[in-house]
Amino acid sequence: MAEKKAGFHNNCTLDKSDSSSGELDFSVQPRQPLNQPIVTTTRISVAISPKACPECRSQKIWKDGLRKTTHGEVQRWICRDCGYRFSENGLERPLQKASRWSINSASNISSSRQVCELLTEDSKNLATSEIRLSQAAGATQISADIKGMLVNYEAKQILKGLDPKTIQRRINILKLLHKRGASLLEPESMFQAIDHAKKWDFRNRQLTDDAWSEGSKNNAAQAYLSLCELLKIPIPEDINFDKWGRQPQKLPWVPLETEIDQLIAGSKLLVATFLQLLKETGMRCGEAIRLLWTDIELEHGVVTVNKPEKHSLPRQFKISGKLTTMLNRLPKGSKVFSVDLRIMRKRFMWQRNKIAYKVENPRLKRITFHTLRHWFGTMEYHKTKNILHVQERLGHRSITSTLIYTHLVNFEGDEYHTATSKSLKEDEELLKAGFEYVTERDEVKIYRKRK
Repeated sequence: MAEKKAGFHNNCTLDKSDSSSGELDFSVQPRQPLNQPIVTTTRISVAISPKACPECRSQKIWKDGLRKTTHGEVQRWICRDCGYRFSENGLERPLQKASRWSINSASNISSSRQVCELLTEDSKNLATSEIRLSQAAGATQISADIKGMLVNYEAKQILKGLDPKTIQRRINILKLLHKRGASLLEPESMFQAIDHAKKWDFRNRQLTDDAWSEGSKNNAAQAYLSLCELLKIPIPEDINFDKWGRQPQKLPWVPLETEIDQLIAGSKLLVATFLQLLKETGMRCGEAIRLLWTDIELEHGVVTVNKPEKHSLPRQFKISGKLTTMLNRLPKGSKVFSVDLRIMRKRFMWQRNKIAYKVENPRLKRITFHTLRHWFGTMEYHKTKNILHVQERLGHRSITSTLIYTHLVNFEGDEYHTATSKSLKEDEELLKAGFEYVTERDEVKIYRKRK
């Protein structure tokens, strides 16, 4: 190691300590003869595990990208508990400092002589490291206070009647911003954290250069505003959390009925039944997954939605004989569908991509559970031209949410399947198959169905 001279020779060597206690290890060589230069060796090491945060000692650390320095690229880390960022070189901080006692006690050196501190390329500020070590307990206490604050916030949101998924999503956003260094008690800090938030790359486990979408920023802002309302945190006038307000709604994509039928035919029983139910009723996937067998009357072909989402109204639907047959093949338990929505969505996506590859139709990959609700609303308005009827079928409390289906698709010029009927039984079969009555000629009824 390189060192500077201070009027005499003093060689200091630096070794890393193998102990994990984090204590400082001082070792001084015996005094040299008077006719030889004094050689004093001081070993000072701060033992910090490379798998722990130097701020709060947490084992939960993530890689935070590479930082370019004069010595090359340095790996950066971020703590998931306290949000402290540090570099790979800072995991073990070797410190070197001369022993004032050993130098001033030498017989041939005056005790009043000023001695310069020995400097090396790898030396660090001991005071800074000691402050960081002493703040570990304080950081842990702050983390515990934040957890208690979020627990109280969750309880208050439950009392307000918010959906559990909405509450959990807001808590996860607040935790994420806190781990990234934002202070939940300072609106300025939270505003900057939301405004400059970056997406996380789960494969490479590091932040990307892509910023959050406006919708994600708006969700984070609404979550923090609800926390400020609970804790009565004043928001300065120059900070506008409505900056990322509700964006203009885009027109949803509506697939062809043949594509939906193709997807249902290629799926397995559980997923196919779920898709057929969404197609015929237009209910939300969360409403469908919570259906009980007591909500279905298979003999009469009636399905009742008793647990609507988003404060919608309860409603009933008449289902086809095809869907009744598919429901009868499912195992009978308390719930109609024995899996939760997350597993159902994973199975659907896997089967959907496989079918799209087999039939060579990439449009099938765009179909989601909610796409079938858009298709149902569009078809209902096309058949009845009654927007109030569509509002009732979809369970919307506000008609403004239903008006979007009035201009989704222009059906003029589309192709139809046609069929005729001469008896009441044939009429029932055609209506169950989705055909609609058009006119009657020579005692023969004519029906049509969109291709």
